[in-house]
Amino acid sequence: MKKLIFGTLALAFVAMLTISTQSCKKSSSSSVATLYDTLGGTTMVTDPINTSTKIEAGRLAIRGVVDSALYIIAADTAINGYFTVLLGELTHNPPITTGFSALEKNLVDFFCVGTGAKNFTYGGKSMTAAHDPSQNPRINQKVAADDFNQFVNDIVASANKNHVPANITGSLGKIIVSLQGQVVQR
Repeated sequence: MKKLIFGTLALAFVAMLTISTQSCKKSSSSSVATLYDTLGGTTMVTDPINTSTKIEAGRLAIRGVVDSALYIIAADTAINGYFTVLLGELTHNPPITTGFSALEKNLVDFFCVGTGAKNFTYGGKSMTAAHDPSQNPRINQKVAADDFNQFVNDIVASANKNHVPANITGSLGKIIVSLQGQVVQR
């Protein structure tokens, strides 16, 4: 149940980051690293979930923050009511996790792209469509400003839990806040 909720929330986070891809990308005429590079980049490491496979270190770092953010948000009664469809699927007997799995992948892809990764694409909804119940039946209602602010607080808590350096958390926060106008629709 928690994983499905987490995927939805992570998708929102990743979607916000994708919009800001241009501000995070490495310039071909510059040696400035992308945010994705700072998070570990393309260095291949063993995937702790499936030790027989490798994963880019940047993607692994993003997945860690996304997954913990989803747990934090799922437990946050101030905003978890937006995700009743997801909660219902996860509490079904047996749990229905296909929607969550697809959402989690989209969210991680979105976050990778938004931070400057070159090896991934995002194929999900725009931020506006993802947060509009008339275009996305998986969200319960349009987002209010106070709830958006709580979401940002939860993302910061996740970054802190994952020991993301303050300067990187600050960069992520700026990206998220820049998307407030697309997410907040009431």
